Amino acid sequence: MRTAAPYSSWGGLIATPHAVLTPQSMAEVALPSGRWMAYGAGRSYGDSCLTSHGSLIDTRGAKRLLAFDRDTGVMRAEAGLTLGGVIREAAGSGWFPAVVPGTQHVTLAGAVANDIHGKNHHGQGAFGRHVRSLLLRRSDGGTLRCSPTENAGLFAATIAGMGLTGLILEAEIQLARAASQEIIQEAIPLACLDDFFRLAPEREARHQYVVAWLDSLAEGKALGRGVLLCGDHAQAGPDASLPLEPGVAVPFTPPISVVNRPALRIFNAFYRRNALARPGARRVSCGAFFFPLDAVGRWNRLYGPHGLRQHQSVIPLAGANDVVAAMLEAAQAAGHGSLLTVLKLFGSLPSPGMLSFPREGVTLTLDFANRGEATQRLLSDLDRRVLAAGGRVNPYKDARMSREVFEASFPDTATFRRHVDPAATSDFAIRVGLASV
Repeated sequence: MRTAAPYSSWGGLIATPHAVLTPQSMAEVALPSGRWMAYGAGRSYGDSCLTSHGSLIDTRGAKRLLAFDRDTGVMRAEAGLTLGGVIREAAGSGWFPAVVPGTQHVTLAGAVANDIHGKNHHGQGAFGRHVRSLLLRRSDGGTLRCSPTENAGLFAATIAGMGLTGLILEAEIQLARAASQEIIQEAIPLACLDDFFRLAPEREARHQYVVAWLDSLAEGKALGRGVLLCGDHAQAGPDASLPLEPGVAVPFTPPISVVNRPALRIFNAFYRRNALARPGARRVSCGAFFFPLDAVGRWNRLYGPHGLRQHQSVIPLAGANDVVAAMLEAAQAAGHGSLLTVLKLFGSLPSPGMLSFPREGVTLTLDFANRGEATQRLLSDLDRRVLAAGGRVNPYKDARMSREVFEASFPDTATFRRHVDPAATSDFAIRVGLASV
C-alpha cells in the first residue's frame, strides 16, 4: 500500500482515494478494510473507476498471462493485462479478441466490468458473450469462480457491473479465429445521414466490422456527412502490426481547449479527405483500423484543463434517423463541436451482463470539450431526447448522469443491487444510488 495521490479518468475527472494498493500479482491481493474500488488502465471517461471514499486498487502491475491454448483460442490472464497485451500474446496463432473497443489500452477486467463493444456488434455482440469464467474476490473474504453455470447470477452482474460486485482477479476468454491481425479496409463517403441508414445495414451483411465517423459541424442537407469504414481480417499476412508505443504524444495540457470549432473544421476536412484519398479496399494494420487514436499519446490533453465529456447513447431503430439528426443539431445549436462523432448499428445478440449497455439499435457517440454549465445543459438535453425515444445512455462513458437517467436506462437495477459487494464503492455508484456514502 502506498500514500494516495490524485487519480484521474480519461475524461479528466479527478479523485483522491484514502490509500492506493499496487499489486504485482492478483493472487497476492488482500482487500483493504473499509471501502475500495479497482482501477485499471484509466481509460474510462467518467468516474466509474474512481473513488473519493475508500482505497483504490491499481491493477496495472498484475498482468500475467496464465494460460493460452493455441488450438482452441481460450486465454486466461490476470485482471491487469490489456487488450493490446492479449493481441500481442495471440500474434501468429490465428486468433484475435472477439471484441475490441477504440483503444488497445483497456485492461481485461475493465473490458469485463464495462462489457465493452466494438465495430462488430452485429456479428459478435459485446465482450461479455466471450467471457468463459471469472475469478472474483469479495469483501467477505470469499474467492468465487463465476461462469454461466457456476455462480451464474454473480457472473451476469459482474459483466457490465463496473467493478461493483467484487474484485476481478482473472478472466478466461474465448478469442475469435483470424487468419491475420491485419485488416482489409474500405472507406465509403457519406453525403448525409440518410446514406448511413441506407448503407450500414447492407455493409454489415458483407463485412465483419462497420463504423461511421461523422463531421459534427456539417449542417443542412449535409447533416451527417462523414465516412463509413468497413473491414475484414486479411486472409494471411503478418501479425506484428500493433503499434506498441504512440508515434507522438501531447506533451502538456494547454491552458484552454484546442478542440474548438475552427480547429474542428480543419480536422474534419483533413480526416474525410485522407480517409477517402485511396478508393477501394486496402490493407492496414490492426492498430490503424481499430485504435487510430492510440498513435497519439495523451490525446485527451488537447481538450484543456477542464477535460472532455463524452455522451454515448443507443436508440431503437424505429425513428432513429430523426433522433440522431436532432441530437447533432442540438449540439450545433449549443455551440459545441464533437471531434470523435461515431455512429454504429448494434445487432440483436444479447449480452449476459445485467447492466450491459448495447441493445439493438443505433449508437451515437459524441465528445465535447468541457465548458462547465453550458456542456452540462447540452448533455442533459441529449439525455432527455434519448430517453424520450426509448433509448439508454452509456453509464461507463458518463461523468454526470443522474440516478433518474441511470434507472430509466436500466430499469431492472433491483436485481443487480442484490449482487453488489457492500465494500465496492465508486464516485459514480454513489451518484446514481448503487452505493451510499
